[in-house]
Amino acid sequence: MTLIEIIGFLSAAIIGISLGLIGGGGSILTVPVLVYLLGINPVTATAYSLFIVGFSSLVGGLNYAKKGLVNYKTGIVFTIPAFISVYLTRLLLVPALPESWFYIGGLEITRSIGIMVIFAILMIAASYSMIKGKKKVAEEAEEEAGETVQKFNYPLIIVEGIVVGALTGLVGAGGGFLIIPALVVLAKLPMKEAVGTSLLIIAAKSLIGFIGDIQSGGEIDWVFLAIFTVIAGSGIFIGSYLSNLIDGQKLKKGFGWFVLIMGSVMIIKELFM
Repeated sequence: MTLIEIIGFLSAAIIGISLGLIGGGGSILTVPVLVYLLGINPVTATAYSLFIVGFSSLVGGLNYAKKGLVNYKTGIVFTIPAFISVYLTRLLLVPALPESWFYIGGLEITRSIGIMVIFAILMIAASYSMIKGKKKVAEEAEEEAGETVQKFNYPLIIVEGIVVGALTGLVGAGGGFLIIPALVVLAKLPMKEAVGTSLLIIAAKSLIGFIGDIQSGGEIDWVFLAIFTVIAGSGIFIGSYLSNLIDGQKLKKGFGWFVLIMGSVMIIKELFM
């Protein structure tokens, strides 16, 4: 095992620790670690990420469920359109993407470059909610929704599920930074319940999306995937323990700046280097 591979597997532990420590964010690093450290092509990396993110989120979601912090009714309404969307994206859309997309000046935007740039943009978007902090984002969302308690906006929840599912299928990210605000605004869930519900939604749609990859005939290195996933899953328990000792909100803000810088560097690398 080379030094780079060792660093890659250590990164898996860091991904898990982040998920356990601050309730999210770590999964946004899975694809960059797989592509840039371990040399896996972006399409395969997004498939692996679905499994890794799905398994890790399932572990975290079950922990929230034990505490009664999961709204199953809302989860089902959101999850059904989301996992149909992510499944069809992985089964039909991703394999059909052309190798060459378009040209910007003399730069050819290939499928690999396009996927990584889209992923980097999502990283930058995710960093915003981490830097700002979940609590502040939730408070603003609730203010925008108004003080009057409204019924669940099921049509918008379904549309959000379809959009998040498609993005998850395309780039392999969990999308918690999109799901949590939607659950707070559209379903009126308390913040902790939104996080717990989000984790199970992410788990369901990510694992369903991975099944779409298997059925589309993608090659899977099961040994590598199992090792990486177990390390990430173990990191969640370490992170959960550390969350009792460390201020998660301050850590989340610092991690958000790290994700912002990484996303910006990825765009520069893919388009200008």
